[in-house]
Amino acid sequence: MSGYYDYVLGFIPAALIGVTTGLYLAGLSPTVALPGGALAAGAIMAHAMFIRTPVPGAGIGETGSKGNESPTGDSDSVSRLSDGTSPGTRRA
Repeated sequence: MSGYYDYVLGFIPAALIGVTTGLYLAGLSPTVALPGGALAAGAIMAHAMFIRTPVPGAGIGETGSKGNESPTGDSDSVSRLSDGTSPGTRRA
């Protein structure tokens, strides 16, 4: 099932290409049309980040995800090796 952020990822390039093409076909130069498309894509990204913010702890496909939290509660599962030591830790 597609969620809100899946659609956002699709609308970003669609807005950039679509608005730029539309402004170009309306008679504006590419130098003016491209920033117009970039503003539209930026507005979509800003809406996704600041208006409808991702919520930590929400289920997958809802308004957010749990981020980098591993099942053991570590904030970053890559920062631990299989023997429980951190990368860069030397043994005697």
